[in-house]
Amino acid sequence: MKGLKFRVLLDSEQSQEVFRDILVSTEDTFESFYETIKKSFNFTGQEMASFYVSNEYWDKGHEISWMDMRYDESDKADELPTVMATAKMKDFITAGDQKFILVYDFLRMWIFLIELIGYQDDAPNSPEVLMAIGEAPLENSKPISHVIFGGDDDSDDDDDFGFDDMEDGFDEEDFSSLDDFEI
Repeated sequence: MKGLKFRVLLDSEQSQEVFRDILVSTEDTFESFYETIKKSFNFTGQEMASFYVSNEYWDKGHEISWMDMRYDESDKADELPTVMATAKMKDFITAGDQKFILVYDFLRMWIFLIELIGYQDDAPNSPEVLMAIGEAPLENSKPISHVIFGGDDDSDDDDDFGFDDMEDGFDEEDFSSLDDFEI
């Protein structure tokens, strides 16, 4: 088994970089990698999270979720979601500098940028932190993301979700005739 050395950078507003170098086996699952990341940044792990396979531009690709989020069992077998507990690291390494994005807590939107930075001939029995630089912020120190719920300004042009009413070509007057109907 080979060892994969990843740099895990916490995308934060701190002036100091905060990152961890973590060594995993090619046979490790994303769940064990996730557990190590959480512990190394002192996060409790009580929130939802997903890895995304990424590219050189840090675009989100295929999702590897913490749990199966299907609504029902009628999904086709070839469309089953990828979950951390069964996804092995080796199955998602397609480049020498493979990148992943980890989103932790979809309300606070903690973003971890993860990049494969090296290989080792010997793999650890379980993921291990090789280096820790910077002090991680407290998990609850980040406010709930306004991106989901709209901006902080009270502009009349924005609706509750931050969308500009004028972008769709309609305004309130276009819907005034709907007031006659009980909804």
